Amino acid sequence: MRNKRQFAVLGLGRFGVSAAMTLENMGYEVLAVDMDTNLVSSLTEKLSQVVSFDMRDARAMDQAGIGSFDTVIIATKNLEASLMAAMLCKERQVPEIVVNAFDERHAEMARRLGATKIIFSERDMARRTVMHLVSPNAVDYIDLAGSIKIVNVTTPKRLVGKNLVEADLRRHYNLVVVAIRHAGEMIVTPSPDYRFAEGDNLFIIGKESSFVEFEQDF
Repeated sequence: MRNKRQFAVLGLGRFGVSAAMTLENMGYEVLAVDMDTNLVSSLTEKLSQVVSFDMRDARAMDQAGIGSFDTVIIATKNLEASLMAAMLCKERQVPEIVVNAFDERHAEMARRLGATKIIFSERDMARRTVMHLVSPNAVDYIDLAGSIKIVNVTTPKRLVGKNLVEADLRRHYNLVVVAIRHAGEMIVTPSPDYRFAEGDNLFIIGKESSFVEFEQDF
């Protein structure tokens, strides 16, 4: 009885290749698929299972055993192929169908045809790039809902030595520190008397506009 999730990645552009290689490096079984035979040939030394077939072809999908995979990531930039693949995966009762969409119209059509999760790799990468440009302290961030984010920042120098009460980020910026990584240890819901140390990573929740004010001051 297998105990590891199996993934299929359909469409081997930059995102698809990166996703497939990352999953393989994590130890998962991955089937990588693209319609371009030359591209597939060039990836045989990088990926253990990489094949070429048309993801719009129901028979080819069945021959590849797509219905047996736990998660299918549809990463092709071809709109027709992306939507058809989502529909065929749904018909084969794939539990998790992830579509990398390039706009909201694509996302909505994919949802209607069976996608269980939508991602926007190019949009998200652009947001991360901009976040790093305008927020030099930002390490990474997670979108929660609307404009609410959790941002991971390195402790600004002006906060080092202050405790949570003295910093009072809630009153000044309407931001809340929900966790701190200190010396490799994660401190969840830190106590009010915790004093920020140089090198700490702060995980802060709040609105995007609040982070803008925070960065302007620090």
